[in-house]
Parts: sequence; C-alpha cells; structure tokens
Amino acid sequence: MKQVLTIAGSDSGGGAGIQADIKTIHANGCFGMSVITSITAQNTREVTRAFDLPIDLIEAQLDAIFSDFDVSALKTGMLSSSEIVQTVAGKLRQFAPKNLVIDPVMISKSKFLLLKPQAIGSLKADLIPLATVITPNVYEAELLAGCEIKTINDAKDAAKKIHGYGCQTVLVKGGHLLGDKSTDVLYADGDFTLFEVERIETKNTHGTGCTYSAAIATHLALGKDLVPAIQAAKEYITNAIRYSLNIGHGHGPTNHFFFLKQ
Repeated sequence: MKQVLTIAGSDSGGGAGIQADIKTIHANGCFGMSVITSITAQNTREVTRAFDLPIDLIEAQLDAIFSDFDVSALKTGMLSSSEIVQTVAGKLRQFAPKNLVIDPVMISKSKFLLLKPQAIGSLKADLIPLATVITPNVYEAELLAGCEIKTINDAKDAAKKIHGYGCQTVLVKGGHLLGDKSTDVLYADGDFTLFEVERIETKNTHGTGCTYSAAIATHLALGKDLVPAIQAAKEYITNAIRYSLNIGHGHGPTNHFFFLKQ
C-alpha cells in the first residue's frame, strides 16, 4: 500500500488539518501518516487557540517517518511560523521526497491567523520552490501574488506570479470566486488547465482545502500524472461537499467517507 505523509496542524473538531488529511488519504486508497506542527482548539464555528510544537519534536517526527516508511507523496498544511517553515523545508531538502503538495494554510474561516504574516517570506523563499504543486485559495493567492483576484483571468495572472517563486505548478482554487461554477486554475509548463464543476450551495465546507490537497497528494502517490490526479481529487472533494455533514453549529465538515453511506 502506498504511504502518504501530511505535515500540518491538528484540528480538535476533526474536520480539517491532520484529521481531515488522514481520512482523505485512507478514503482514496493509501496509508496515511502525520507530522503534527501545531495543536489548535477549534470546532465548526471558530479557532480559539493554537500552540506550536517544539521544533525538535517536529524534526523528530520527520526523522521517524523517513527512517522507516517509503513516502510516495506528502502534503503540507498549517506551518504557522518562519521557524517551522524553515525546519520543514530543510528536512524536505534532506530527504528529497517526490510529489510534494503545498496547501499554504494562512487563515481560518473565523479569521484566526494560522500563518504568521512574517512567515510568508519564508514560505516563498524556502518551501514553495520545493513544490510539485501549490494549492492556494483566492485569499491565499492574493497574498502570495500581491494582486486582487476577482475573475478567472485574475487567477491566471496570480498563478503565473506564484510560479515565479520556483514551484513546478500552481493550482489556484476557485471556490471563493463569484459565479455558478467552481473553477480551479492550473498553471503548468506555460499552459493553463481549468477544472470546473457546478457550485454546491452549502455552508458545510469546513476542511475543504485540506481535503482537496490531501486527495491530490494521494492520487499522485498512486502513480497518476498531475492533471488526472487533480481531476480525481476534484471529483472526490465535490462529492465530499455534496454529501457534507450538518453537524456542529457553524460550518460543518465535508464527508470524507460519503461513499459508505451511498
């Protein structure tokens, strides 16, 4: 069984972060492993507190994984500080894993900062150049590219700018763009590919970015090329949203095992 690693924060509510990633990896056919960078206190309504784990413990987790497992792909999520970003980037340069998906987690739906503003520079300089694909949402892409995104053409321009930081490809997610369809924009090898689905009207979208990026990493681990991996992940996250769970009193989580109910 292919083994996929997630390096991210823990969500006590279970809908995002490490918890969402491991569910996604298993639901898509691989074995999930984790390196926890931060512990958050959160639910479907808000993030109330976050605690970064000591750097030496993050390093020890990475060493433990790479000394024993054959990592076919990995993704990063919440890396809250410059020191954590630089630590993870250094270890990834040391171990040189293939198929690195970066989800540049920056802020929660409740506006809790999950990436300190001063760490954005480290993200650009140290981690993004290692990426097979980086998967920012519109807000994250605006911060990384330094431009406003309202349209598909804006997303294309932002993708080009982010690509300039040295990553192989950029996928700007369109969930926050206006319109009846959700359109993601991939910039790879100088060309654009659009991934378009009908927008699903629901408030229960907690953890969609984590889930989508983990699914992409999983399908890369299974041997798919990037475009088919994104297509498979897009279909998965769309169904996870379509059959999302109306639990909690805020933004409920996606349903990672929707196919079991069907």
